[in-house]
Amino acid sequence: MTEAEATLPIVGHWIDGADYASSSGRTAPVYDPALGVATKRVALADGAEVDAAVASAKAAFPAWADTSLARRQAVVFRFRELLDARKQELAEIITSEHGKVLSDALGEISRGQEVVEFACGLAHHLKGEFSEQASTGIDVYSIRQPLGVVGIISPFNFPAMVPAWFFPIAIAAGNTVVLKPSEKDPSAALWLAQLWREAGLPDGVFNVLNGDKVAVDGLLEHPDVRSISFVGSTPIARYVYENGTRNGKRVQALGGAKNHMLVLPDADLDLTADSAVNAGFGSAGERCMAISVVVAVEPVADALVEKISERIATLKIGDGRRGCDMGPLVTREHRDKVASYIDIAVADGASVVVDGRDVEVDGEASGFWLGPTLIDKVPTSSRVYREEIFGPVLSVVRVPSYEAGVELINSGAFGNGTAIFTNDGGAARRFQREVQVGMIGINVPIPVPVATFSFGGWKDSLFGDTKAHGAEGVKFFTQLKAVTSRWLDPSHGGINLGFPQN
Repeated sequence: MTEAEATLPIVGHWIDGADYASSSGRTAPVYDPALGVATKRVALADGAEVDAAVASAKAAFPAWADTSLARRQAVVFRFRELLDARKQELAEIITSEHGKVLSDALGEISRGQEVVEFACGLAHHLKGEFSEQASTGIDVYSIRQPLGVVGIISPFNFPAMVPAWFFPIAIAAGNTVVLKPSEKDPSAALWLAQLWREAGLPDGVFNVLNGDKVAVDGLLEHPDVRSISFVGSTPIARYVYENGTRNGKRVQALGGAKNHMLVLPDADLDLTADSAVNAGFGSAGERCMAISVVVAVEPVADALVEKISERIATLKIGDGRRGCDMGPLVTREHRDKVASYIDIAVADGASVVVDGRDVEVDGEASGFWLGPTLIDKVPTSSRVYREEIFGPVLSVVRVPSYEAGVELINSGAFGNGTAIFTNDGGAARRFQREVQVGMIGINVPIPVPVATFSFGGWKDSLFGDTKAHGAEGVKFFTQLKAVTSRWLDPSHGGINLGFPQN
């Protein structure tokens, strides 16, 4: 740590409804990616601070679970109104630590707000079932009750939206939350915590625990944490799932992706090129739902590559606060890793059509820049094709037929999102049935479902059997209880030690 970094402000925790100064003595730098300099440091929790956050949530749970559903939803609704009024504030925080442009940050917040709005109507989704006279004089019914303390571990690329996939439903259902945001951009979580307090959420219901692997392992192993919701890379998702379930927790762990866009010869190539650029380079490609591979069914590849190249040339790359189209990557190390794939592509015989390392930017030279990169004729044996790059690198793979394209998609390890671009309704319907992927877009490049549906992939893109938000989110954050009831009348009687029968 330099002398200058030692004087930077510290981002601490939020525990029991207030800022919580860390005493662990461990910190990590938080950068402004467009400037390339650290602007603050984030506290990294130790075991005692994990215990303090969980204890706060555990102490708050009985009263919050006992609060009427109507009152809980009223708090969620007030949170929604405050978030809507002040989302520009949050967007500026996100841009300053993640680097995405302000319009992209505002879009992230709006998509997270959809889940908040879904949670405002959670009463409908918490209704149980009732069977009268299931046996003579006996009624059977079911009720949904909260779990207790739930942990959320979120990634750097969506510091507001991804936590919001989980905490509105968890809180509305009566749970208490410990959120561990990414240490790369932690301030959004603290801002959200303060907004919850302003909305009237009782102390301890929503806690923020900043940290690294120590905090993650602490939540995975803590006996008072009932569930874990995670979004991140596939290796870490697998780790979270295996260790969380080993410790008796419910786990939903959403992993990585390698999303394909299948382009049929009858597709509108202008719409397709627009969509490939938007989905490939928005948020500098740091999206698990980014399109990273265009699968072009010949003979359209040459024309499509040309159209994509033309559009890339019009993009303005630079500081997200200057009205640019695409900002920097989140850290210098990540930028360098993503850029290394361009050299791999060349070594593997691919054709680099647009090299993002040559980009001119509207920003400080020290920022973590890498421009949109387009690589054609990528061999499917190349790491450029097989690995999740998580940056602004768009690959083009050419195939001879629809069948070859679907076989290529289905042979991959991931199954997060995919899209088909075509004007043939029969081909689109066939695609949605045959492709082995959890979320599908038909002429829609980023098929993230609205909050009333559930988000999550297949194969190595999801560990656990429950997806995020929607009906599956409600099920994840509640436990089902069945009640068998009999109110005796004067005609009852008799002892019978046999097994109960209808």
